Amino acid sequence: MTQPITAPVTAPTTGPLTAPSTMRAVSQERGGAPDVLKVVETERPDPGRGEILVRVRAAGVNPADWKLRERGVFADGAMPPFTLGFDVAGVVEAVGAGVTIFQPGDEVFGMPRFPHQAGAYAEYVTAPARHFAPRPRGLDHIQAGALPLASLTAWQALVDTAHVRPGQRVLIHAAAGGVGHLAVQIAKARGAYVIGTASAAKHDLVRTLGADEVIDHRTQDAGGTVRDIDVVLDGIGGPNWARSLRTLRRGGTLVSLLPFDDTFPARQAEEAGVRAVFMLVEPDRQGLREISALVEDGRLRVVVEAVFPLERAVQAHELGEAGRTTGKIVLAVGDDPGAES
Repeated sequence: MTQPITAPVTAPTTGPLTAPSTMRAVSQERGGAPDVLKVVETERPDPGRGEILVRVRAAGVNPADWKLRERGVFADGAMPPFTLGFDVAGVVEAVGAGVTIFQPGDEVFGMPRFPHQAGAYAEYVTAPARHFAPRPRGLDHIQAGALPLASLTAWQALVDTAHVRPGQRVLIHAAAGGVGHLAVQIAKARGAYVIGTASAAKHDLVRTLGADEVIDHRTQDAGGTVRDIDVVLDGIGGPNWARSLRTLRRGGTLVSLLPFDDTFPARQAEEAGVRAVFMLVEPDRQGLREISALVEDGRLRVVVEAVFPLERAVQAHELGEAGRTTGKIVLAVGDDPGAES
């Protein structure tokens, strides 16, 4: 049996706690290929002060997950055994001392603790109450579980970092991917003119999401064809940084979702007079509420390509790492419908 995801805390909870004392979780004993992921029986965590216990119904699968799995260590040095996963949708089972914004039975979604271990690939998680928000009306658990990390990344990049305004020209790379397909919609909701890059087979989808133009990244170089861009959202990095910079007008902004390294053309950015920043997403209750409002207004929808049961986390990672996913992959936890058998 592995160690519990979160050490039990003795702070009192409000209301009767009827959850079992153990739970199923996907754990790994070392870094490596997808087959290091194993379903284990482990202790259920208890909520501490300011925390809630959530019965997980769906957990989104993100690139951060398979990168952490392969590396076998979190950025803060946490070593195996551990449980991956940051996207959570589920039902509040209990609340810790001092929590006033939720009560047992509330349906929530969130991206708790990122970039530290949240342990979403499990039947229960605990986390600070304000890392969650009410589940958007009209979404089921699967759809809500697909949203938090990708939508918060897009929101924080475009709205909080780049301050996208009506009439601006926004270029979004990988516009059919998990972050990209949501970023297209958020940029359109802000009144921007949106250009997306995607393979030809995905152009129709990107257009239905609101993109004004779509470029086939396999046959066209955006850096050579697109000009006068105000904001670029780049989650690809490497040689793409230079291509992104060439599209920007003076005073424009490049938001990279990957940390800059020695290959980043810093001199080119300076000469072009553009702002270039690396952004790491953070837990954000207000951002989740803004995203919920877009969903409920019909201006944001999440595309879910595949749903797997918790027991098939290996296959979910294999699909994600293949790099051809449209939208999101989700793990269904418990008796939620829709998972591939």
